[in-house]
Amino acid sequence: MNQAHQISDGSSFPLGATVTENGVNFAVVAEDAIQLYLCLFDQEDNEQEPLPFINKNKGIWYMEVLGLKEGQHYGLRAKGEFKPELQLLYNERKLLIDPYAKELNAKLVWHEDQAAITKEGQSHPTDSAYCVPKSIVRSIEAKSDRPARAKITPSSRALYELHVKGFSKNLPIESELQGTYLGVISSAGIEHLKSLNITTIQLMPCFSFMTERHLQQLELNNYWGYNPISFFAVEPSYAIKDAIVEFQQMIDGLRQAGFEVILDVVYNHTAESELDQSSVCYRGLDNARYYRHQDGQYLNYTGCGNCVDTYNPTSIRLICDSMRYWVDVMGVDGFRFDLGVDLGRTNHDFTPQAPLLQAILQDPVLSETCLVMEPWDIGPNGYQVGQFPKGFLECNDQYRDTIRRFWRGDDGLVPEFATRLMGSRDYFHKGQKSALNSVNYITYHDGYTMKDLVSYHHRHNLANMEENRDGHGENISQNFGAEGETDDKDIQAQRLNQQLCFMATLLLSQGTPHILGGDELSHSQQGNNNAYCQDNVIAWQTWQNLDTETSHARKTIQDTISTLMALRKTYPILAEIRLEDDPLYQHTSSDKIHWLNEQSEAMTIEDWADDSRHFIALTLTPADHSSSFWIVFYSDDAPLSIPLPTENDNIETLYQTPGLSITDNTLHCAYRGVFVGKF
Repeated sequence: MNQAHQISDGSSFPLGATVTENGVNFAVVAEDAIQLYLCLFDQEDNEQEPLPFINKNKGIWYMEVLGLKEGQHYGLRAKGEFKPELQLLYNERKLLIDPYAKELNAKLVWHEDQAAITKEGQSHPTDSAYCVPKSIVRSIEAKSDRPARAKITPSSRALYELHVKGFSKNLPIESELQGTYLGVISSAGIEHLKSLNITTIQLMPCFSFMTERHLQQLELNNYWGYNPISFFAVEPSYAIKDAIVEFQQMIDGLRQAGFEVILDVVYNHTAESELDQSSVCYRGLDNARYYRHQDGQYLNYTGCGNCVDTYNPTSIRLICDSMRYWVDVMGVDGFRFDLGVDLGRTNHDFTPQAPLLQAILQDPVLSETCLVMEPWDIGPNGYQVGQFPKGFLECNDQYRDTIRRFWRGDDGLVPEFATRLMGSRDYFHKGQKSALNSVNYITYHDGYTMKDLVSYHHRHNLANMEENRDGHGENISQNFGAEGETDDKDIQAQRLNQQLCFMATLLLSQGTPHILGGDELSHSQQGNNNAYCQDNVIAWQTWQNLDTETSHARKTIQDTISTLMALRKTYPILAEIRLEDDPLYQHTSSDKIHWLNEQSEAMTIEDWADDSRHFIALTLTPADHSSSFWIVFYSDDAPLSIPLPTENDNIETLYQTPGLSITDNTLHCAYRGVFVGKF
């Protein structure tokens, strides 16, 4: 034992490194390890003699090291059996990150010497300390003077997906703020976000993450961040000096501006990837418990080389502890869960009663946050839209595909379009869930931007260095006669109109809308529909030096978002209608809906069955009968005239796309468009 350090018994709670009155307490789960060692590093990054943990209880190793202070750099080494067939990969030569470390001294970069196992299946002989970040003892407290959390009415909630670097990299702000947490809350950033009338910022991943081996070999970077190595440490590349402090300042700034903030989290896999890649944390401590496996093989339900075993108490505790940290200490208001079906699996199959889901919903803190699920993974029965417990909102790709097809002009879409418009009640059933459980979206980070959705027929992903094989092959897109950028004014006008039709439909649909950050800027990724590795101008949003066409498109789209968000907040019926046949609302007075054809007459069975129909309208009347709303969707380009649905010609136009106008008690559609009126 290194006599330079005195050790006391310490405590098995809390996990991680905790500063005490006399030093630092360390507690780490490594249930199958024969011995766990604490490795301390001096200011020159020299490793001192390892200190063996002296206590183990319920799989947790713990001790208190007297005299240590905040800022101490450390790592872990685990001794145990090396039996890959049993998922035991203990290798003392591998330095390991504390899973509960709040800060790392460097960004993790893949190196072949991080592996615990050679290609031949033997124990890897090289010490990895030189290429593994050191954990740092850090006490992070919740600030007592934080701005209050925004109180968002569920019916007014609208998610805006924001990448910290992509949003702020080119903002007209001080250069040191560009691409950073603090850049997001610059005056220019906040002013833009507030102008949209949205309520909720959905931050793309901010856990410390690593670029995958294959990308590193291609000299590309992981840009999106869906490859975490820590569930607690903040990604350092978005910080100027101190990532923890600056992330908290960003959250405070967004709170002060009135926003709710949710964080996109990846609890389904880690950057350690396949068995023969990195052993830098979980794999070296408790591989058989942290990762799903069967018959000596990983169960790769994520497509990322491994998947976290969220049926195991060790992983459940880690994830819930992480979530509470990000809420209580870092200040976020909720989470969007990547590949959420993995979180709801038991041994193999998905169930809404899975222990992790139930643990989240029974937690008095976590259950009150905004929880959004991506309801699929690539494992067996991996598609579970509408099947999560009531406390979760769910991303609805059925909505995305139907709306894209309707506006592309596909035949026979009106009945399904109406279903999606009303909250996808075939998936989110009446009497069980509100339509608000459906997170409606047309574009997300993984796919075309809205500008590219109307500009490209085919993906253009050559910059990803995979010979254009990656990304979705079918995007339900259209280019209006030219692939990519064009100077043709007619095509430009059609593309802008289509973007407005998309955005208007999204914000007039029952449910919770999701807007991809940059769509309001008419941002193009040059046809790349999988820009996860494009840390450059392809993915960064552009703010200045715009051509006339782009400037006009931006103003028009932003005005559409702002106007329709204001309507949703003023008239909740536009987001959540309470109908007589829905048991969920039996305690309230009922709203009314009527579906109308192009003669403003009630839709007949024959009308619904007409595959050539490209028109649908509806009236919504709140229970108090204070007003009624007429909403029209027309996806063809042949001129069409529709009589008003009321004898009262005093209709107020609340929103209309460019080709629509009212004269002589008639709505005239020069071509496809959306109309909202109140009478």
